[in-house]
Amino acid sequence: MLKTYKISISGQVQGVGFRPFVYNLAKKYAIKGTVSNNEKGVVIYATQTRDTIELFYKEIIKNPPLVSRILTSEIEPANFFEFDNFKIITSSKKGQVNLPLTPDFAICDDCKNEIKDATNRRYNYPFTTCVNCGPRWAITQFFPFERNHTSIDAFEMCDDCKEEYTNPGDRRFHSQTNTCSTCGIQLYLEDTNSKKITTNKSTIFKKTAQFLKEGKIIAVKNTSGYLLCCNAEDSNAIEKLRRLKNRPNKPFAVLFPSIEFLQKGIKLNEWQVKTLTSTERPITIISSKIYQGNLALNEIAPKLNQLGVMLPYTGILQLLANELNFPIIATSGNIHGSPVLSSRNKATKELHNVADYFLQHNLKITQPQDDSVLKFSFKFKQQVLFRRSRGFAPNYFNVQLNSPEKIMAMGADLKSSITFCPNQYVYVSQYLGNLGNYDVYNRFLSMVNSFIKIFEQQPQVILVDKHPLYHSSKTGKELAQKNNAKLIEIQHHKAHFAAILGEHHLFDKKVLGVVFDGTGFGDDNAIWGGEFFNYEKNEINRINHIEYFDWLLGDKMAKEPRISLLSLASSEVDEILEKKFTSNELKTYTTLKNSNTLKTSSVGRLFDAVSSLLGITNFNTYEGEAAILLENLVINYNLKFCKSYLGSIEKGISSKEIIKNIFKDIKMGKSNKSIISNFLFTLATTIINIAKTNNYKYVAFSGGVFQNTTLVDMLIELAPKEIKLYFHKDLSPNDENISFGQLMYHVHIKN
Repeated sequence: MLKTYKISISGQVQGVGFRPFVYNLAKKYAIKGTVSNNEKGVVIYATQTRDTIELFYKEIIKNPPLVSRILTSEIEPANFFEFDNFKIITSSKKGQVNLPLTPDFAICDDCKNEIKDATNRRYNYPFTTCVNCGPRWAITQFFPFERNHTSIDAFEMCDDCKEEYTNPGDRRFHSQTNTCSTCGIQLYLEDTNSKKITTNKSTIFKKTAQFLKEGKIIAVKNTSGYLLCCNAEDSNAIEKLRRLKNRPNKPFAVLFPSIEFLQKGIKLNEWQVKTLTSTERPITIISSKIYQGNLALNEIAPKLNQLGVMLPYTGILQLLANELNFPIIATSGNIHGSPVLSSRNKATKELHNVADYFLQHNLKITQPQDDSVLKFSFKFKQQVLFRRSRGFAPNYFNVQLNSPEKIMAMGADLKSSITFCPNQYVYVSQYLGNLGNYDVYNRFLSMVNSFIKIFEQQPQVILVDKHPLYHSSKTGKELAQKNNAKLIEIQHHKAHFAAILGEHHLFDKKVLGVVFDGTGFGDDNAIWGGEFFNYEKNEINRINHIEYFDWLLGDKMAKEPRISLLSLASSEVDEILEKKFTSNELKTYTTLKNSNTLKTSSVGRLFDAVSSLLGITNFNTYEGEAAILLENLVINYNLKFCKSYLGSIEKGISSKEIIKNIFKDIKMGKSNKSIISNFLFTLATTIINIAKTNNYKYVAFSGGVFQNTTLVDMLIELAPKEIKLYFHKDLSPNDENISFGQLMYHVHIKN
């Protein structure tokens, strides 16, 4: 007997080929009905026998499209309706959007093969996509995900594309991003005076590759924003890019033409290969110690034995890679500190003195994104996300809430992100940058407005950091006042702790929280950054911290590791300090230290002090440089040969004692590698001892210090079996997670 059922599916099910997949499956089972997108996901009406529809439903859930992600599904009887056939129908939206949004997907193998096949009509067409790949979030204006809700709607499909779009047997059946060279996006190469050099699709990438080979810098408009590219084997070109981009030491990412090319020069483990070839296709940081190739390593990553590598993830980059027999630098298209550029006019103006040529196109990018960055620890292959952006944003699948309030969390100022909870899902924006930069701040405001526009919801609760001078906090206060919304301030490190509790669903346990970072405004008006918290029964309490030392000269302290050393050094270190400061500086700064009242527990500044003491660096040219250079000297270690620089922690956890004992080892002629291993061992053993002493079975870590993968490995190795450790994996441990942590704190914590 024929019956009609309604099937509702939510999750990442729009812009992933779900409707055409359902259509073809319905034909297989001789089911009649409809499938459409709505504000909650995908809805199917199916008429057939009950047994057949159940088989149909099970197959949908068991074998969904490649890049989809089903979170919930439901099947229920509906009023009987005798359909003529099975149809994909236009999206119907009867309420506000309540579904995950769709991130960008790296180019799939099918599309990659088509653009290099001279017999295929998409040969050399750089914007080739299908239901399994291509830009999504980057071109989103509204949801549900339909062509007319994206910027690609400016390009009307030609007859051939329409034929593919309406053909159930085609891979582009109902592909919303479908275009070709006849009807689609136009690519052109121009010089810095906007004079077109070529638009010929058969020569444009050859010409671009030739320019790169000659040492030129090319600004490439990718589908998520601009990249600045040059030959990664040409030290002069790289040094020129560094000078013009105002980026003296921060490492550049390198784009390799293929995984095979990359593996010729360096050995990759299975996790690295899987990540590099994933649909997210992030930059992956790997060791370059045994690299065999022609890269200008010293210029790409000064003083480092690691390298950020990636593979082509769009048709533009793939077609360029097809013409290359060398890797290229592919770094964010901006001046250092500014957000990644996405509009032609602004890029041409701001990069006029950086790039020699521009590879442009006329697709509007509505959500610009940097490349995501991650790394695996050396010993235990623990994944650490350094930057969460393209390919991951704006969804966060690990948590669903049924909060009656519409909540927006404004995050921190450094490594800014925004988290919005307008429905049952949680949305975490892409990495935005440092809000101290005017253009980044404007991008931040644009992101706030985008979330409000897409979900058609104004926040009723706004969460901000307690720091009174944060731009994010000030903006949150203004937004709360404008909307008559509730404003709640949340302490920075408690937000960090709540973020890791939320990521691992630990709110039903007693947990030791360890939050180590550079800076955060504390409840006692000190600058926190070396904190131990107890979480139990929805309460967070600070139970210990690194002993306070002097916070000197405000933001200057984070930029000059030598100042952290001055703050922590005892008189016997004076001989080293005299080499790092002029006599006038030393006199002035010592006077300030003697009268200073602002204190800090920052482990980030402790790393800076150790780096300066060991002669690694006295000045940071990019955030965290001292800590990165310090870790760089120790990849492998042997715990048998490590010792702690602290005595009994019952007397306190003293950074000054650590510095004093390191100085003794320097005087004894110990190597930097040995001292750094001991320093990291000191931190790791202190944490494990506090956990043991207080009978914690669960320890959770957050804060930028835990981007140090050697420290992470040591903690894993030192922890006894009865203690379980939790590290960030889906979120970055740095301040990017603050907005998510603010949300988790508000929802779960009483105090």
